[in-house]
Amino acid sequence: MTDADRWISVFLDAQAAERNAARNTSLAYARDLADFAGWLTARGGTMDQVEEAAIIDYLVACETDGLAQSTRARRLSAIKQLFRFAYEEGWRTDNPALRIKGPGRTRRLPGTLSHDEVDRLLAAAEACPRDRLRNTCLMQLLYATGMRVSELVTLPAAAARGDPRMLLIRGKGGKERFVPLSPPARAALGAWLARRDEAEDLARAQGRPASRFLFPSRGKGGHLTRHRFYGLIKELAIAGGVDPARVTPHTLRHAFATHLLAGGADLRAIQTMLGHADLSTTEIYTHVLDERLRKLVQEHHPLARRPATG
Repeated sequence: MTDADRWISVFLDAQAAERNAARNTSLAYARDLADFAGWLTARGGTMDQVEEAAIIDYLVACETDGLAQSTRARRLSAIKQLFRFAYEEGWRTDNPALRIKGPGRTRRLPGTLSHDEVDRLLAAAEACPRDRLRNTCLMQLLYATGMRVSELVTLPAAAARGDPRMLLIRGKGGKERFVPLSPPARAALGAWLARRDEAEDLARAQGRPASRFLFPSRGKGGHLTRHRFYGLIKELAIAGGVDPARVTPHTLRHAFATHLLAGGADLRAIQTMLGHADLSTTEIYTHVLDERLRKLVQEHHPLARRPATG
């Protein structure tokens, strides 16, 4: 293990222990820092001696390679956190990344779906020839709660017991929140849980261990994977006549938020249900609505279509 590997390993362990960093966040940090370490090593540099100019050169190289602005901003953030940690631990007497300004992040409006498009996705799930109850439950829960896909596929079966009106979700950093369930979501959850329990009883009778997950799988994680669900939602989009390029698990999360906001829901209530730490993150959905209203006027108002006269 190189010195750079040790630095990164200790830093990531500290992030996980002290800040309770989510697994996906830690994996992203690991990838970004490994790329920087590889670039540095190839040029004869070391973590304990690298200077500000070299870090800037790395960021320029990332831009030259065509990396997106958001990716470059994330990589700089990881580098800044690593060297701040190194300074605090006494590995370095300075922080070479302290004064570096990043490219920032372009705040794009999230893609969303109309009520009709969501209805078609739900109908496609209900019409599945295989795994109908499971797929209907997945889609109903996702749209009814706005969960992140990682939260959905790792839901424990215990959370669904007793026909709950509220679902307990464990989100980023281990933070828990309650989200109310709609009647269709509760019905889909009850139907799938009964079928799931029958399959689990059969598995136990055959000597296989029971799963604690609501959506079990024989894969390594023991639950349906994010990758498989991503493929499933694309299949449902095609079956429902919705452009699959516009449909991802996160699109349903955006639809949940924008449809609630359009219906008059309080922004702070939506923040709580989405599990956003900062209200400013939730506020972007107000811009989505503003953009939709602008397009509505441009496309349908008679004066908007009338040519200007000089």
